[in-house]
Amino acid sequence: MTGGDDLRLAVAAIAGIALAIILIVRGRLHPFIGLLCGAFAVGLFAGLPLIDTAKAVQKGVGDIIGGTGLVVALGLSLGAMLHLSGAASALATSALRLTGPRAAPWATLGIAIVIGLPLFFETGLVLLLPIVVAAAKEMASGATAEERDAAKLRLIMPALAGLGVVHALVPPHPGPLLAVEALGANLGLTMLYGVAIAIPIAILAGPVLARFVTPGIRLTEPVLSNPVTDLVTPSRASALFIVLLPIVLIASGELAKLVPALVDSAILAAAANPVLALLIANLVALPVLFGRRLSEAAIQESIWHETMGAAGAILLAIGAGGALKQVLVSAGLSDLLARLVMMYPISPLLLGWLVAVGIRLAAGSATVATITAVGVMPGVVAASGASPELVVLAIGAGSVFFSHVNDPGFWLVKGYMGTSTADTFRTWSLLETVISVAGLIMVAGLSYIV
Repeated sequence: MTGGDDLRLAVAAIAGIALAIILIVRGRLHPFIGLLCGAFAVGLFAGLPLIDTAKAVQKGVGDIIGGTGLVVALGLSLGAMLHLSGAASALATSALRLTGPRAAPWATLGIAIVIGLPLFFETGLVLLLPIVVAAAKEMASGATAEERDAAKLRLIMPALAGLGVVHALVPPHPGPLLAVEALGANLGLTMLYGVAIAIPIAILAGPVLARFVTPGIRLTEPVLSNPVTDLVTPSRASALFIVLLPIVLIASGELAKLVPALVDSAILAAAANPVLALLIANLVALPVLFGRRLSEAAIQESIWHETMGAAGAILLAIGAGGALKQVLVSAGLSDLLARLVMMYPISPLLLGWLVAVGIRLAAGSATVATITAVGVMPGVVAASGASPELVVLAIGAGSVFFSHVNDPGFWLVKGYMGTSTADTFRTWSLLETVISVAGLIMVAGLSYIV
């Protein structure tokens, strides 16, 4: 590309993303429409043929709905079953009895880190947040509406922080694992370093940050059906079994990769797929949570009405976010940013972080940011002698910088928290930025020790 082409592409990306933000925030359009308009604007301004832009939009939507979309839908249905049967409330009550209101945010953070280790971010989110919201309602019963909203956020933000840090910094999540393989890093050391810095970062981005950002934020209640009141509430053991079932299935598949005798097990390999694991959990949850009442039309209608109502808006928004991401990638912005950063001498850790940040802001996807960054870093790592494990972590930190409207996760979190678009920036986007910046600082500090 010439310098003029590069400039045009950069302007196109900025203009398209700005248009999407304006249409959603100022124009009050649904994110589905605003993001699609932004995607086509990027293609038009960048000089992509209209048919190629349309194909990129279709591919982006298809990739997201076919992967993340299925996880979201299955997780929503599992969450609906936990809610309607009263199982989520039973688990929340038990958790509060063990921790008490003061320790609840810290307990939520710890649970999120543990649960998030074997799970994709989206899977952990859709499994954990229904229980967190139920716990917050129990903790704030009898409080004012503003106090209830603050209580919810004080539990939700630590959960998001716990899931976010392991997603960015700890293999076997796809981004860090891919970076480990591409840079020839030691998997065990990367996991060890990642967990060591993930815990203090999660504390900062979760319970600590929540104290400063929650005042004044109002939440909208999700459209949820009331639990079927004449059902016998499932036992806490049954509820916990359903929550842990997909986690155990996925973890068993991942652990099998570390045992030579089980590496070729087709069953365990399939179990590691989050879509299959969640489908199995759904099928098991129906009889376990509802028993003989499962065949009643009213119960079935309640489950699927709640699921489909919530899924529609979320899937449309994240699909359109995938469309904008794909148009930016197809236009060549990832390659442009990588070339520009490589032109300047800079610390390998900071370089990897900056490349990942640039791609993250432009394309929205943490995985795309990681893939692009590791693609330009092997030569830098070899020439500088930098620790490949620390470069992996720096790239992972950069890949989650400032989630915004072209990130499908932004709309997923917004839908679960019940925040406005502006307040999602104030909470979730700020939380991700804290993880990213603190991650770079921690990795830089670690470079003086290891």
